[in-house]
Amino acid sequence: MTDIAVVILTQNEKLHIQRCLERLAPLEPRQVVVVDCFSTDGTQAIATSLGATVVEHEWPGNQAAQFNWALDNLEIKAEWILRLDADEWLSDELIAEIKDKLQTLTKDVGGVVFKRRHYVGWLGSKWIKRGMYPTRILRLFRTGHARYAEDMVMDEHLVVKGGVVEFDNDFVDESLITFADWQEKHCGYAKREAMQALESMKSGVWTDPRKAKYYRLPRYLRALAYFCVRYFLKLGFLDGLAGLRWHFWQGLWYRWLVDREIGKLRRGQATGNREQETGNREQVIGNR
Repeated sequence: MTDIAVVILTQNEKLHIQRCLERLAPLEPRQVVVVDCFSTDGTQAIATSLGATVVEHEWPGNQAAQFNWALDNLEIKAEWILRLDADEWLSDELIAEIKDKLQTLTKDVGGVVFKRRHYVGWLGSKWIKRGMYPTRILRLFRTGHARYAEDMVMDEHLVVKGGVVEFDNDFVDESLITFADWQEKHCGYAKREAMQALESMKSGVWTDPRKAKYYRLPRYLRALAYFCVRYFLKLGFLDGLAGLRWHFWQGLWYRWLVDREIGKLRRGQATGNREQETGNREQVIGNR
């Protein structure tokens, strides 16, 4: 048994949860807990049948807050916590590396970073090797040594007490949803990212310095520049038609969508400010 508690957040993940849990089996984690948001597609039954503990909790508004609730309320018995999404799975190589290296880590190490691969379901589950691989993400940490910044509605990241090391092998992000569902999901992401970007522009506080540089560029032009960097400079074109479609939709279209939402929010704020100023003037005139 590996001294790890795996925590998976779900809502209607019937399409993915079985694969996620079955691919976890060779890791032999001490605990597997699915924190579900009242799924209606049978996610809970599948997870329970595969040995996971299912805990229901209402969605608090973002993944960071939901995961922090899990950290504060679950009875975690393991020394380490692994955070996974239902549409993610661990490669056999990463499982072997975790089992081999975890007990050798010194007590000053609080977290472990993995490399993430993207397999795109609506592109035939092809691995997009170029343009954005590897993305490095901290997903494994000592119990009590990390939590998310709760005000992050997008690109949430764990804040860790202690040192961080990186393992050599990958976990896989492989969503099996349709292209139409993927577009709908990213329309929601765009609205949340636009809100977060405007807040960071206003406060000057960025969790990722690369985002600060990106958002200094002109709106819409930065989306095109981002696509060109991924597709040409980082050789995304070598992945053929799948690479073109992925980097166009996820690199250009999505970023363009975020910029459009930023424009909508700014116009809404400007309208609200004008209405407030008009109301203030009318109040002053009335007082006279």
